[in-house]
Amino acid sequence: MSEKRIEDVIRDTLKGDLQKNAIDFNEYLKVNELTANGAEISYKGEVMCYMHLDSADDYPNPWIIWTEGDYSHETEDVFMDEQMKEIAWAHVNICKSCGADCSPGKRKMIFGKEFDNVCSADMAFYIPNAEELDCLKKLLDMRKNDILRNI
Repeated sequence: MSEKRIEDVIRDTLKGDLQKNAIDFNEYLKVNELTANGAEISYKGEVMCYMHLDSADDYPNPWIIWTEGDYSHETEDVFMDEQMKEIAWAHVNICKSCGADCSPGKRKMIFGKEFDNVCSADMAFYIPNAEELDCLKKLLDMRKNDILRNI
């Protein structure tokens, strides 16, 4: 999915503040050199997250972002205050046997709190608002920094 395509889908699918938030998130992706290939968003060939963005009637929400990465602990390079941790915890993605080959999920530690039956995509943000997107950006910053450390 090219950048123009994402922008077209945002305009065609989302309205109001949701559209504004999606445009802002798309700008974040560009500024941080994150590339979209279909639903996969990556950095230097490593998956950062997956994003579903369309108006198909067979999907429950027009905009969903699933994170990839290790969020078992905080990192020194990205500060997560308690409010951001609460947002992350509220979006822990419990396995629903969707076919992603992680059923029944795993026990995972996310920022010092344990969760059972977590999907391989640790968190899911359904129709994220601006505050949730701020949290998501911090999670992606952590993942990006982790990738850079391992190059």
